[in-house]
Amino acid sequence: MQPRYGFASVDDHVQEPPDLWTRRLSQAKWGDRIPHLAKQPDGSERWIVDGNPIDLKGAGLAAALMPDRSQEPQRWADVPAPAYSPRDRLRAMDADGVDYSVLYPTVAGVGGESFGRITDQELELACVQAYNDWLIEEWAGASERFIPQCIVPLYPAEAAAAEIRRAVAMGHRGVIYPGIPMELRDVPHVNDAEYDPIWATCQELGVPLCFHAGASHTNQLAPYEGFSPNLAGALEGLTRPASTAVVMVNLLLSRILLRFPELQVVFAESGLGWCAYLLEYTDHQFENDKVRFEGEGFPMKPSELFRRQCYLTGWYDRISIQTRHHIGLENILWCSNFPQATSSWPRTWEIINGWAGDVPEGDRHKILWGNAAKLYRLS
Repeated sequence: MQPRYGFASVDDHVQEPPDLWTRRLSQAKWGDRIPHLAKQPDGSERWIVDGNPIDLKGAGLAAALMPDRSQEPQRWADVPAPAYSPRDRLRAMDADGVDYSVLYPTVAGVGGESFGRITDQELELACVQAYNDWLIEEWAGASERFIPQCIVPLYPAEAAAAEIRRAVAMGHRGVIYPGIPMELRDVPHVNDAEYDPIWATCQELGVPLCFHAGASHTNQLAPYEGFSPNLAGALEGLTRPASTAVVMVNLLLSRILLRFPELQVVFAESGLGWCAYLLEYTDHQFENDKVRFEGEGFPMKPSELFRRQCYLTGWYDRISIQTRHHIGLENILWCSNFPQATSSWPRTWEIINGWAGDVPEGDRHKILWGNAAKLYRLS
């Protein structure tokens, strides 16, 4: 499909329906451990996975579509259709001038972390595969404008690699993984060579590895207990993009990118501005201690390693778009972050036009379309 609007949104979310797992997993085998919506004493509904409530503060994540963006739908009946219906989502995309939408989960966790906490590996795999199958059948099958990305079992890496191969063969074009897997359950540090089958499989198949901000909570400041729910939610939303800094710096120092030089990594919902200064600082540290870094096996500066293999995702960045050349023009993607509370929908092009006048047309084309088209193999 030729682009109509010239914009591929590389970070949007699908809302999984209540029957996704209940109709695909064996009730006789798993019972109430199957992911499902459960009614609460106050009449609201909450998602339960493996018998435990997940972090989702409602029946869905669709604040951008609600009358009050500070509120999430508390019952499934209140979840707006564009959050879960491909047909209605296409209308919302057209209203916002979006050609393609790269999809991330909601109930499964923005990084697949809801299932990463399941200690029963058989149940974890069943939940993961049900989601991956559903995304291909219900969303990718509805329109080529939806770009599916798979989630995978957290561990062992061989199980994750096997699911990557199965999912990519079905049509998935990206791999979603939590940046700090060892916070979810007792597994080795993410830098351990035991994870190499995951990185190697992504590199071999040419699909990006995607770390979404918010998949890990240990690198975010917990809200003050005296904050109101609205202020607590605002703190979480404001600190989430910058929390990617911990994941990114670890990746740059872990040698993973050096050992897998063709692996492409996307930092979703990252924002841009903090990265420009972080890359400058990491290079400063590298230059001041260059002998030691080279002795540790680093033949290039962190910023060079980043520009060779990494991508950031902007969506509100009117000011920090001016740092694009320091970040790397080839390393910036754009999104609407639909339908989260901080989404630019339905004013995405208003925000883009707010910085477009200061950015040459060729640069705009790469940021809004060209980089994503190359990474996700779009028309």
